[in-house]
Amino acid sequence: MPHKLLFISNGHGEDNHSSHIIRSLRELSPELDIAAAPIVGQGHAYRNINVPIVAPTLTLPSGGFTYTNRLRLINDIRAGLLTSTWRQLQAIRRYAPQCDLVFATGDVVGQCFAYLSGRPFISFTSPLSAIYEGTLNIDIVLRAVLKSSRCLILFSRDAYTAKDYQKQGFAKAQFGGIPSLDRLKPKGKDLQLAPHRPMMALLPGSRIPEAMRNLKLLLGLVVEIATLNPQVQFRAALVSDVMADLDTVATEAGWHHDHGTLTYPVNGETLASVICFSDAFNDIVCQTTLVLGMAGLAVDQAMAIGKPILQIPGAGPQFTYAFAEAQDRLLGLSVKTIGTEPATPAILKEAAQYAVDIIQDEAYLQACIANGQDRFGPFGASYRIAHVVLDTLRQLESKAASNS
Repeated sequence: MPHKLLFISNGHGEDNHSSHIIRSLRELSPELDIAAAPIVGQGHAYRNINVPIVAPTLTLPSGGFTYTNRLRLINDIRAGLLTSTWRQLQAIRRYAPQCDLVFATGDVVGQCFAYLSGRPFISFTSPLSAIYEGTLNIDIVLRAVLKSSRCLILFSRDAYTAKDYQKQGFAKAQFGGIPSLDRLKPKGKDLQLAPHRPMMALLPGSRIPEAMRNLKLLLGLVVEIATLNPQVQFRAALVSDVMADLDTVATEAGWHHDHGTLTYPVNGETLASVICFSDAFNDIVCQTTLVLGMAGLAVDQAMAIGKPILQIPGAGPQFTYAFAEAQDRLLGLSVKTIGTEPATPAILKEAAQYAVDIIQDEAYLQACIANGQDRFGPFGASYRIAHVVLDTLRQLESKAASNS
């Protein structure tokens, strides 16, 4: 019988991390029987690679981001959070007994679900980093779950956090990394770029409708940048839902849209244009000179491969000033946030000036490359973690055989 694995994750970025680990596991051991239980959202990252979903799903108004504003939790509860959470837990407890191992990606919620499954589990606390504050402040519930005998291994997103875990007495902690970086390579998509001209990438995030609002803010920033430096080219990496609604975005932002290309006219001339793609994230991020970012994991990935990031706060629920400021601390010198409120015209002008200056600062651009490697390297996380999962399955099988 093939080994059965259940992946539990509580967030879109967490789904993404897990999906890349699953892809590597399938390469290394195709016979594995893998299922998933995404606690937040619809689990698109799993569905896209044909992983069966074994628990009910729910899209929350907050997108799972209640830590920046606890009042959002009330809206989530009204939307059915408590009932959905109970049903998810019951489904996991029904399915888990047939599993050899559970893999939990996320913070305290995902880890508690893994513990309550009753099965041995591997923990990947991907949202948590000691870099934010210098050390992790682990609450009493999460500490108990991670210290339990059911938690066999504890992975961190960065090496600094793994060391901090160990200092706090978690001997089972080890460095994982960012799994998606293993496949963050150009795919040969034609971005229609003119040679020898800088390119800036728009990353407005993936959650609807926030990503639509973020894109409109970024388009305002593009106008200011194009006014200062007409040589800059702009490409947007969008999720399909935003791509499908570009007519609405363009109309509301005062732009024109034609087959994925947004243009901003002034006195009959095109001041700025943005070519949008829903299938070119890798190529856009790998070829960009500067990222104009209002996203989480996508910005982390760009920074890890050495790209500088410029952020402007939005209205949220995810990409607020609180989130952007936390990104500043996590990503260090590679990221700059302009403004402390949803971007105003004055903030956009200041950000545009920073953008056109920074793409000419060769010393800074080189420092960003080194910073990405220092913070998130070495790469290879999905395979590194997958090998540990397979070793753990073998150990559990051997232990079961010796006890029988």
